[in-house]
Amino acid sequence: MKTITPILLKDGYKVGHKFQYPAGTTLVYANLTPRKSRNEAIQEIVFFGLQYFIKEYLVRQFDEHFFSQPKAAVLEAYARRIDNYLGKDAITYDHIAALHDLGYLPLEIKALPEGTLVPVRVPVFTIKNTLPEFFWLTNMLETLLSAITWKPCTSATTAFQYLRTFTRYAAETVGDDRSFIPWQGHDFSFRGMSGIEDAVMSGAGHLLSFAGTDTIPAIDFLETYYHADCAQELVGGSVAATEHSVMCMGTQDDELGTFERLITEVYPKGIVSIVSDTWDFWQVITDFLPALKETILAREGKVVIRPDSGDPVKIIVGDEDAIPGSPEYKGAITCMWETFGGAITEKGYKLLDSHIGLIYGDSITTERQEAILEGLKRKGFASYNVVLGIGSYTYEYVTRDTFGFAMKATYGEVNGVGRAIFKDPKTDDGTKKSAKGLMQVYRNPNTGKLELKDECSWEEEAQGELKTVFKDGKITIDHTLAEIRARLTAQLE
Repeated sequence: MKTITPILLKDGYKVGHKFQYPAGTTLVYANLTPRKSRNEAIQEIVFFGLQYFIKEYLVRQFDEHFFSQPKAAVLEAYARRIDNYLGKDAITYDHIAALHDLGYLPLEIKALPEGTLVPVRVPVFTIKNTLPEFFWLTNMLETLLSAITWKPCTSATTAFQYLRTFTRYAAETVGDDRSFIPWQGHDFSFRGMSGIEDAVMSGAGHLLSFAGTDTIPAIDFLETYYHADCAQELVGGSVAATEHSVMCMGTQDDELGTFERLITEVYPKGIVSIVSDTWDFWQVITDFLPALKETILAREGKVVIRPDSGDPVKIIVGDEDAIPGSPEYKGAITCMWETFGGAITEKGYKLLDSHIGLIYGDSITTERQEAILEGLKRKGFASYNVVLGIGSYTYEYVTRDTFGFAMKATYGEVNGVGRAIFKDPKTDDGTKKSAKGLMQVYRNPNTGKLELKDECSWEEEAQGELKTVFKDGKITIDHTLAEIRARLTAQLE
């Protein structure tokens, strides 16, 4: 896709707002806030993605595709687009020329540390202009800021819910060992996302909580924008795995031979995941695995069985409506235990032999995750018996309104006089009622939770948890992936 000059990355109605503010306007101060959760069980979001936005758009794209371009070419391109959009000479372009002459974005963004859990209705960042004549820049960026930041926050929040559940069941059924949890949630969403940028932003949000991913470019994203280094730390990883075309090409009549060839010739050691429902999953579980038992147990590594259709709860845990004693009734984990056995965790739950495992990556939701882990627990199995794939149904079946992200101006100055501004529509249920004036985000000493104080003085606004991360064209705080992960993990309890 052609790179579009960032000065045009905005809603069409933003073009004329510079001329609509009252005469004498010198300051516009706005914020981005998750206003309302559509999931009553989730009342805090994980803040993530602003640093990418700053580095990619405010720095790189504005530098390369606006400030570094010849002024005449920039103005000609802007006028061509807007004259043919709103009508010739609908607006003047002196303000665009003045910004190009300045050579940087005169803005200040103050934000919470990325990886912070932020309660609904608490701002994650504020933004204002630093030079009076560029008051129009603040809200001109609303469209771009919103479009880029809501998704990584939302995916990071969703992944954290999975992490919380895996951690809770590990504590209940495994013990103190947490080493397998980073691999229990695996990102399978790439092919179902709406574009590459969407996939990598979401995939990076997933990697704040987990290490398992099939979204390879999410690793590049974290190395480019968050100082990760896959040669020095675990950023994201996966294992050798088959797909249905591989199994089909081996033919149905020789499916057992395909399994044997994969685990003895192609992957004689290490972890290999084999999709197992190409024809008859229960035949694989009850016939093929017993036939290959000694080969699997003698092998250096783990063979991971991957069912990929049906109801994941019933497939893994068992179907109470099936014929008693049948494989469907018992469920895959029970059947695999009967074949391979295993160990008992310090919490007294059964854990399959280390040479065999199971991953399920189709139609998993947080509700099904809970049902699977709870069902296994009731049957005496530890949570570490399964890895769950998290796909595009989870990461794409969301919108900006999942957590009500919105950027709104709450303060301005006209002729040197401050104005605390807000919106409170009578026709709304309260969701769109905005805060008012300058803002301070502080941590309540009694609860440890972040809270908002609005209608602040400038002295109060300068205090609190919001810190300057970008000012006058330069990033001022540069988080690393390791820092963000540590911050997020510390908030698990």
